[in-house]
Amino acid sequence: MTKTETKEKKNYHNVEIKIEGKEWEDALDKAFKEKVKKVNVDGFRKGKCPRNIYEKKFGKESLYLDGADIVLQDAYTKALEENNLVPVIQPEVNIKSIDDKAVTFTFKIITKPLVKVNKYKGLNIEPNEVSVSKEEIDHEIEHLLEQYEELVAKDENATIENGDVAIIDFEGFKDGVAFEGGKGENYSLEIGSNTFIPGFEEQLIGMKAGEEKEIKVMFPNDYMSEDLKGQEATFKVKVHEIKEKKQRELDEDFFFDLGIDGVNDEESLRKEIETNLKAHKEMDEENAYIDRLLDAVAKNVEVDIPEEMVNEEIDRLMKRMEQQLAMQGISLDLYYQISKSDEKDLRNHLEKDAYQNVLYRLMLEEIMNMEKIEVSSEEAIEEAKKLAEKYQMEQEVFLEQFGGLDMVQYDLEMRKTIELLKEANKASK
Repeated sequence: MTKTETKEKKNYHNVEIKIEGKEWEDALDKAFKEKVKKVNVDGFRKGKCPRNIYEKKFGKESLYLDGADIVLQDAYTKALEENNLVPVIQPEVNIKSIDDKAVTFTFKIITKPLVKVNKYKGLNIEPNEVSVSKEEIDHEIEHLLEQYEELVAKDENATIENGDVAIIDFEGFKDGVAFEGGKGENYSLEIGSNTFIPGFEEQLIGMKAGEEKEIKVMFPNDYMSEDLKGQEATFKVKVHEIKEKKQRELDEDFFFDLGIDGVNDEESLRKEIETNLKAHKEMDEENAYIDRLLDAVAKNVEVDIPEEMVNEEIDRLMKRMEQQLAMQGISLDLYYQISKSDEKDLRNHLEKDAYQNVLYRLMLEEIMNMEKIEVSSEEAIEEAKKLAEKYQMEQEVFLEQFGGLDMVQYDLEMRKTIELLKEANKASK
């Protein structure tokens, strides 16, 4: 049985589905067969207790929720098919009533809102020209020379100066007791890098190789360790060696160390840098251009985006951020500590991007329909093959991670739509 109610917003649908009769009886029977395998009933081996004995001991009600789980997907499919609905997010599901005769679900189903694109052609938007200046090339060369700097041991009578690298042993003590994580041996510390506790590196300046010293520091109030934040500590330090950085020259040895094919002098290096910088700038400009284009079209769009769609997109962005942080060995909880924020702050921060993502997606889908842009299965298969080769993956593995062939097809349709917008919005000459 189906009962459908539509809210004021035409894309909100409350659908009621009742599962009864043999379908519900079969679900309860299946629930019983799974439940009985996991319970102990005196006089019976696990899984061998008759249903009437089980229900006498545990009650019929103990099967209801498991039975509801069994028929839930079928009920949801009925709700969609019988009402010809295509959801844009997962539904809100509730059980209205349940007993040994039937279960009644209510589904809050949200479908795509009405999207009206008033203008998406003739907006006169084009990408900007990119160029690379001599100063930018000079900066990159300086960066490379710094990157390949050599560390040279200083004279035995030399003292530590800012910018030197000191090879040290150190051990930290709080109230005379060594604390965990406060010890290191033959540690290379660049003075002025500010990688140690404030005040530590500055107190090494002037020390010589072989010298030992006690250094007092104060841990910051926002230090990660609860035992050490805001506390005074003493470090015993011994200097083994002092090294200074030696600037490289644009000579044969430097070009050999670079190991770039075809680069063997300053002229060829400058050309290589110019080519790479221009390619990066063109890529950045292409992305910025698409953003400007989509933003311009979006100003001509009328749509009432459901809050639930934005919240689901926030969930997706948070999940992606969590995965990116995990690749750096950082958990979300640690991120909250470092950034002095919480989940609510992060969701608020992501809300604007989430809304924009949903808006652009709905807008492009509407333009795609208006322009009748389609991608065949054959095109999608060929694209999946190319992408799998690009990322050096088996095609099946790639499709599993990408979301399937339908997602490849959808992605291609979106890209074709963006290409159409580029052509349709070129400035008139």
